[in-house]
Amino acid sequence: MPWTLPSRLSRRSLLAGAAGAAGAALLTGCSDDDGSSDTGTGVPLERRMREKAVRDSGRLLERYDATAVAHPALAERLAPLRAAVAAHTGALASADAATGKPPRSASPSSPAASAPAGAPAVSGEPVPPKPEEALTALADAERSLAEARTIALAGAPGELARLLASVAACGAVHAYLLTSPQGDKP
Repeated sequence: MPWTLPSRLSRRSLLAGAAGAAGAALLTGCSDDDGSSDTGTGVPLERRMREKAVRDSGRLLERYDATAVAHPALAERLAPLRAAVAAHTGALASADAATGKPPRSASPSSPAASAPAGAPAVSGEPVPPKPEEALTALADAERSLAEARTIALAGAPGELARLLASVAACGAVHAYLLTSPQGDKP
């Protein structure tokens, strides 16, 4: 009998995937690479990766803000997820501050300006006019970013790899919560 993908991921399979990503991060974290390798830009690999992660999180924050403004009824539901994304942005940016170099990041606490449904978020992606579609679009953005961060683990220095694994796992859970019927309940 051929194996087929389930139409909806179970919580158990989602957590198993997150655990696998965390395990990969731990294995990656055992390398001798200190993240100081330079390429033609002269900027250390770890710093470039962190700056990209901060920019990506900033764009995701913009999507959360635009969705909450376009669909005020969703704002309360989105608030804890948005707060987690803002915390991720701060965690990713804080290591740059520790090196004495200011991070290039979007402000994690600045909400988007008022925009009607269907208007583009600051990142350029339009907010769908129906709340269900807006949640699905936000879940797709979370899922896509989680997948990109999981892929980036392979080239990330140890501590950054662990942080990216944690943030990717959280993003996968956010995607699940945004599209699950349980996400409608407090």
